[in-house]
Amino acid sequence: MLKLYYIGLDVHKKSISFCIKTQDGAIIAEGHVEATRTALTGWAAAIEHPWVGALEATLFTGWIYDHLKDFALELQVAHPAMLKAIACGKKKNDRLDARKICDLRRVLRYRNLLVREAVRMKNKISGLLLEVGEPYNARRLHSQKYFYTHLDSLRDTPESVIELLAITRGSLEMFDRLQAELLRGLSSHKLLRERVERLQSIRGVGEVTALTWALEIVETERFGALGRAVSYCGLCAAQRESAGKTQRGPLSKQRNKHLQRVLVEAAKLAPRWNPQLRAVYGRACERGPRNRATLAVARKLVAYLWAVDTSGRPFVPRVAAEAA
Repeated sequence: MLKLYYIGLDVHKKSISFCIKTQDGAIIAEGHVEATRTALTGWAAAIEHPWVGALEATLFTGWIYDHLKDFALELQVAHPAMLKAIACGKKKNDRLDARKICDLRRVLRYRNLLVREAVRMKNKISGLLLEVGEPYNARRLHSQKYFYTHLDSLRDTPESVIELLAITRGSLEMFDRLQAELLRGLSSHKLLRERVERLQSIRGVGEVTALTWALEIVETERFGALGRAVSYCGLCAAQRESAGKTQRGPLSKQRNKHLQRVLVEAAKLAPRWNPQLRAVYGRACERGPRNRATLAVARKLVAYLWAVDTSGRPFVPRVAAEAA
């Protein structure tokens, strides 16, 4: 079996900290190397086994990556916030569990890829029908029974388009089936099952939202405060103060994009089923645009998820709790 080293590099202006581990997590070496091409060449040449590495994206990362990539089997540059999340998550987890969480997170992100491809297939079906001027019921087009009935009724459509419609529909069904299977496997996993069930006790929080929160956040304790979790989810903007005036910029790009996307989508739907979130949305709409109201709901959703995860108990609305 090929012996492989894993190396993490913490890049600074004048020096680079490194940690070398084996595949089972044992630390082989730790230290610093001068941030010069000569020093890096000597350090990399002295590593006796093939290695893969990761380094943080900084102002000085570019030339270091270019210089070391020929020495490594694989070298990746990672977002600082994401590296922080991985490091903090592994500090408080058993190594085996942490590795399993990473595997499950990869599965969930792959499921998201399948969902995006399924949406592309749906758009392609609509596009093909529009290209040949065939009318259709947009609300029913992607139901199986309506699609195949409509396909059989096409008379003036070129045969090539009919074949493409059938192929595209087959791809759509395959993507839907695969993503559903992945979702079932994740939801039933023993590391996640109880936690996901607790998170779903919040009305408006579905299976995908609960799984994404559990696998991307890992542990709420690593943030220390709710505000940091909101910032990590990309739901707040940088605040600038000058001459007594406060200004808010656009949403920060330093965020977990997977969490941000899911929480924003959940915030658009959750007020339909959750009266507390509906009230938050209504108050925010009175003060500003609907997009800001959606962000307000998403931030409140993070607060609810945070509360459930921190307490380890199912969600109980405040009104119901006071009545009890």
